[in-house]
Amino acid sequence: MNQDAKVTAPTRVLRVALLGCGTVGRQVAGTLLDKAEDLAAKAGCHLELIGIAVRNVNKPREGIPPELLTDDAAGLVANGGADIVIELIGGIDPPRELIVSAINHGASVVTANKALLAAHGEEIYAAAEKNRVDIYFEAAVAGAIPIVRPLRESLVGDEIRSVMGIVNGTTNYILDKMTNDHQDFEEALATAQQLGYAEQDPTADVEGYDAAAKAAILAGLAFHSPVSGSDVFREGITSVSTADIEAARASDCVVKLLAIAKIDEHDRISVRVHPAMVPYSHPLAMVNGPYNAIFVEAANAGRLMFMGPGAGGSPTASAVTGDLVTVARNRMRGVVGPAHSVYQAHQLAPMGETRTRYYVRFRVADQSGVLASVASLLAKHHVSVHSIRQTPIEDGREAASARVSMMTHEAQESDMMVCLEELEKSDYVLGSVRLMRAEGA
Repeated sequence: MNQDAKVTAPTRVLRVALLGCGTVGRQVAGTLLDKAEDLAAKAGCHLELIGIAVRNVNKPREGIPPELLTDDAAGLVANGGADIVIELIGGIDPPRELIVSAINHGASVVTANKALLAAHGEEIYAAAEKNRVDIYFEAAVAGAIPIVRPLRESLVGDEIRSVMGIVNGTTNYILDKMTNDHQDFEEALATAQQLGYAEQDPTADVEGYDAAAKAAILAGLAFHSPVSGSDVFREGITSVSTADIEAARASDCVVKLLAIAKIDEHDRISVRVHPAMVPYSHPLAMVNGPYNAIFVEAANAGRLMFMGPGAGGSPTASAVTGDLVTVARNRMRGVVGPAHSVYQAHQLAPMGETRTRYYVRFRVADQSGVLASVASLLAKHHVSVHSIRQTPIEDGREAASARVSMMTHEAQESDMMVCLEELEKSDYVLGSVRLMRAEGA
């Protein structure tokens, strides 16, 4: 190569408006301001930050020129002449109105807003397609982990059969502390909050709302059908006990909060979020701390694993900046990226018709015939037992009792729920019955 050759610097400018200047927004703004030449070389144009919409323009923000700040987000979007709008406010309103306004004014959009896309994605995708602009959202699902683009582009010629993953770092950290440090849920949550892995109000994470929104997005991408957050069965981790953790350990499993999207035998989509026992042999079992991982099974590509930091300022900003460069390249070429594909119309399978395996634990009167009665009850409802163990309980009580723990073969959820109800009503079961789903066999 001629050492005297000069690289021609990009001359065209694209104007970028940023909505939100929190942890992620500050890092994105810093990249646009401090690494402008590097971004220009990658994008093929200069990316000029024309404004940052915030609630309080008087709040000091280190490294951010005050003249860029505005509290008029609607005006910045509608009247600023932005080519690209980056939405990092979060929540449903006002981001919904701002994004639609940006699209209708001809701007492409980059967002990390999973709640909005899960609730109103179809409206936003349709607006983007109508106006021939991009909507990119890699950061909305798993932080820095590239999963949206592989599903939307790399694997589009394949047939996705299932997507299963750990998509919430907060809950994975909590369950990891419960497993490895023997903390109970409240202790593990407090540790996560102290370290900044959990919000002071952790409801969205620990009750599964965050993961459900991401599961809806993943299901829509994987199966080319409209799926909203309300379509996702959701169960959080607040009821997971140390006894559940130890039961999983005894079964060579670990408890994880999983987001699962599958096509069933009737060509319907099953989408759910719940704690599950995962065997040590499965790759997801080894994903620890605040990390995320997504396990994809495709007809031709086989099994694929995507893993990395799923939250935090730097990982999320990395995904946002990557989308920004891609969108800028598209605009420079006068093209748009792949539209959100919803050419299929899969029906949604009711949770009661979902099939999986179950771990069940309960206390019984320690007397002959109990296990036979349990097996008979399960068989009546088409539930087959894979393994069963009965352990005597010595707690000083007069009446002898034993703890029964068992793992079923794959069964239908509605059948298992009937068994659960009848077990709790039976004369030989003492107290409540604890059930946990098992995945990844």
